[in-house]
Amino acid sequence: MTGVPASASGGSGAHGAPGAKPVRGGKLGAAAVNQASLWNVANLLTMLRLLLVPGFVMLLLGNGGYDPAWRSFAWAAFAVAMITDLFDGHLARTYNLVTDFGKIADPIADKAIMGAALICLSWLGDLPWWVTGVILGRELGITLLRFWVIRYGVIPASRGGKMKTLAQGTAVGMYVLALTGPLATLRFWMMAVAVVLTVVTGLDYVKQAVVLRRQGMAEERMAAAESAREAAK
Repeated sequence: MTGVPASASGGSGAHGAPGAKPVRGGKLGAAAVNQASLWNVANLLTMLRLLLVPGFVMLLLGNGGYDPAWRSFAWAAFAVAMITDLFDGHLARTYNLVTDFGKIADPIADKAIMGAALICLSWLGDLPWWVTGVILGRELGITLLRFWVIRYGVIPASRGGKMKTLAQGTAVGMYVLALTGPLATLRFWMMAVAVVLTVVTGLDYVKQAVVLRRQGMAEERMAAAESAREAAK
């Protein structure tokens, strides 16, 4: 994810001065650190994920939306999108490839592919609309909460949030495939786990946001009172 803050790697390249710490990844790492431009590899992966969204939708809805072959191709596109999400984050953290574009485009790409999959699956009748509503409503609500508390700080991603993302990706991927029998039952329970994690982590995020905002407001009041006392001296 190109919007994830990355720590700069030290060093001057593969042939740096004696005693200098080499950049991890050799020449590729040095080039990435020195050229964190819009067209770096992490951003290109994010762009690829965005471009995959319309292609994924066409494949999923191809031939009426119920052709196992078309669904398999759609699953492959969805899997590539999920994998690039992992790789662009790793590259951004390792080679300091954070850009303003990445900060904006990465979460959009994540939500676009997941939202497109959920809406299409519900439209085809494979997934209840309330499941799509819960997951997308949670994502929209958390985005609004981030803006609500942004002046007081940023709430870091939790382990539960990462588990939620993994469960959602796995469950949606299984629903994209034309599964039958025991595998269809398994995907039902996988989606149930994803929905529970979606709700629980969403409530936890709300709690953390409220605490963060209250602490921030308390600190602002204390700072204002201190300023008033200093001015009165």
